[in-house]
Amino acid sequence: MAEENGAVPPQPRMQILAQFIKDLSFENIASQKGLGDGDTTPDIQVQVNLDAKKRSVEDQYDVTTKLEVNAKTKDGSNAIFLLELEYTGVFQIDNVPEEQLHPFLMIECPRMLFPFLRRIVSDVTRDGGFPPLNLENIDFLALYRNELARRAQAEGGATADA
Repeated sequence: MAEENGAVPPQPRMQILAQFIKDLSFENIASQKGLGDGDTTPDIQVQVNLDAKKRSVEDQYDVTTKLEVNAKTKDGSNAIFLLELEYTGVFQIDNVPEEQLHPFLMIECPRMLFPFLRRIVSDVTRDGGFPPLNLENIDFLALYRNELARRAQAEGGATADA
C-alpha cells in the first residue's frame, strides 16, 4: 500500500553489535602421535552448521557459525589436526519482513561474519604448527537451500512412515 501512495518502504538494515569466539578447540594430533612429515598435503574436510536465536532485546539476534575442520592424511589413515570453532555475531535487524527474517539471519548474517571466521581459522592453524588454512568462500545461500531440502525430505519421510 505504501508503494501505491508513492512512499518508499523502509530499507532492511543490519548492524553488527558484537562478534566473538563462543567456543574454540584445536588439537594438533600429528604432534601428539609423533607423526612425521611424510604426507604434507592433507585431506581437509570442513563442516558448517548455523544457528540463530532471538535475544531478549527487540530486533536483536545471535547468529552462530559452527565450523569443524578435520585434516587427515590423503589415505585417511591418520588424523593430522581437528579444529572446532563456534563464532557468534550479535545483530540488530530492522525493517525485514517476518517471512524473510529466517533466510536473512541464516544467509546474510553469516556472510558478514565469514571474513573474521576465516582469519581465526588461518591464525589458529598457523599458530598450531601448520601452514595457515585459508578457507574457501562458503555459499551460505546454497547451505540454506540444502538445509530446507533436507528438512522437507525428513518431514516427507516422517509422514510417509506414519
